[in-house]
Amino acid sequence: MLTLQGRTIAFLVAPKGVEQAELTSPWQAVIEAGGTPRLVSTQAGRVQAFNHLDRADTFEVDDVVGQASAADYAALVLPGGVANPDILRQDAAAVAFARDFFDAGKPVAAICHGPWTLAEGDVLKGRTLTSWPSLRTDLVNAGAQWVDEPVKVCTAGPNTLITSRKPDDLPSFDEALVTEFARTNG
Repeated sequence: MLTLQGRTIAFLVAPKGVEQAELTSPWQAVIEAGGTPRLVSTQAGRVQAFNHLDRADTFEVDDVVGQASAADYAALVLPGGVANPDILRQDAAAVAFARDFFDAGKPVAAICHGPWTLAEGDVLKGRTLTSWPSLRTDLVNAGAQWVDEPVKVCTAGPNTLITSRKPDDLPSFDEALVTEFARTNG
């Protein structure tokens, strides 16, 4: 059985707009694999999740991105939702935090619109990934090769990048991120 025992995984989200299923499903997968998920955001307090365009639950922030360091985590998860990564990519500290995982060679998993933050961080050149289809042009313009697959694991870079398209792909995404996160030295 794959284990994330002793590994702390950062989940980076904006104060509002994260797609709830894309936060809670991988979060639960990390817990079930023995890891410790931590919710990182640009502000302290609670984040407002959404089910598509409808308000869903709120979640307590564990760490504020401006005070957090990639060195404190084994890996990073970037859930989607349209507003969530659009807010994050406009926050310099959030973009730098995500980029630091690439610089440190630590795995990153992003689903749906999550890769927008990575495009802003200029870390996608030469990488192959998937996303929600409307991001294709942005990701190609950022130097990536885009594929339409349920999940894509790319090791052609300084770290492992796991990407997925949408909530329907969560079982494949969760399995791939646990597998890849378990392969690292955390």
